[in-house]
Amino acid sequence: MGKTYERIDGRLRAFIEAQPLFFTATAPLAGDGTVNLSPKGLTGCFAVLDELTVAYLDFAGSNAETIAHLRENGRITLMWCAFQGPPNIVRVHGLGEPVFRDDPRFPEFLTHFPDIDTSVHGLRAVIVVHAELIRDTCGYAVPFMAYESDRDLHGKRFAREDDASLSAYFTKKEHIAHSIDGLPGLPLPLPPSTV
Repeated sequence: MGKTYERIDGRLRAFIEAQPLFFTATAPLAGDGTVNLSPKGLTGCFAVLDELTVAYLDFAGSNAETIAHLRENGRITLMWCAFQGPPNIVRVHGLGEPVFRDDPRFPEFLTHFPDIDTSVHGLRAVIVVHAELIRDTCGYAVPFMAYESDRDLHGKRFAREDDASLSAYFTKKEHIAHSIDGLPGLPLPLPPSTV
């Protein structure tokens, strides 16, 4: 039932961009390392950059597993499910990289996210993913669920932070500078925001 695509365009792109929620999966190279699976939301935090490249904003959180895994090996899978409308699951398997705030490319990447106020969420990086395999499957077992709205808690929590206090917050957290398995995570102190 599944189909492989050469690029992210047309109906596939429209489906991905319409979903209010997606998931990311990464893992370290070590066979006994901790696999990470994360939900991602907030309207405007995801963008299709071209037919083989997508990106999303990485905001302040409790850990930095995705960043650590991408720094080590780059492997990532993104997944979208249709919780409304016709059943569908789309996966983009690829190589990703965190583009940090002090990277010269950072300001240009931010132009792809005009519908979100990046100043209120503790923006750490832009995660850029180059697709190597694009597939969809039926999604017949995915339940119907209704999207009501984004939660405003994340923005309210991190809007009160400046670069210094955000860096201090990250330094106090156990799995920000290093992953659960001890891999390098978010570089600290946090580089000043250039935007």
